[in-house]
This record gives sequence, structure tokens and C-alpha cells, in this order.
Amino acid sequence: MTMKRWEKKVLESPGAPERVARVEDELRLAAGLTALREQAGLSQRELAERIGVSQPRIVAIERSKNVTIDVLKQYVRAVGGELEVNVIHAGRRTPLISTMRTPTAKIKRSSTAHLRAKGRAIG
Repeated sequence: MTMKRWEKKVLESPGAPERVARVEDELRLAAGLTALREQAGLSQRELAERIGVSQPRIVAIERSKNVTIDVLKQYVRAVGGELEVNVIHAGRRTPLISTMRTPTAKIKRSSTAHLRAKGRAIG
């Protein structure tokens, strides 16, 4: 059997598209995390020190297909980024998680101004 015929047979088997999609997602995550670290100019050891884990743990994170949101937050912040998780359903984007830091004072001033504009004072 030639490689082409074998590939065609495998791709036509039941569940193949789903398996291929899972593998692509895993590779995308691994490549994305590695690229972020490299773009930040960090070695795995340097990133591990920033997060407070061992260098082998960074290897495991970059190869993992099942990384928790907390680990992603730590990783992304350590390379200088912020994590956002959104769901897109029926053409609408719903933010679930954002590590973007909004200054508390700015939020309070904005809320105070809004309430004063409505004729309510807050103490």
C-alpha cells in the first residue's frame, strides 16, 4: 500500500476529522506558547524562574494538550501578555475571562460620575 492510499484510508475512517482537529488544536497550543516565550526572548529556564516552577514543568506546559486557565494566566503574564477567553455563539462574543488590569481608582471614578449623573451620591 502506498503512503497516499494509506493516508486516504485513514482520513476516510469514522471519526478521523475529529481526531485530526484535536491534534491540530494541541499542536496550535504548543506552538503558540513556545512562540510567545521565544518572542519575549526567554529561555524555558528564565520563564520557569518568573513563574516559580522548574524548567521541566515549562516543557510539560508547552507540550500539554490540557493546560488549566490558571497555568495559562501565569505563563502569559510571565511573557508580558494578558489572557482573554471569549465564547463566540450565534455571532455574539461573550468574554469569559480577562486578565487585563483596569485600575480600581478609574473604575470607582467612572462609577461615581455615572451615579452622580443619575442624581445619586455615593459615600
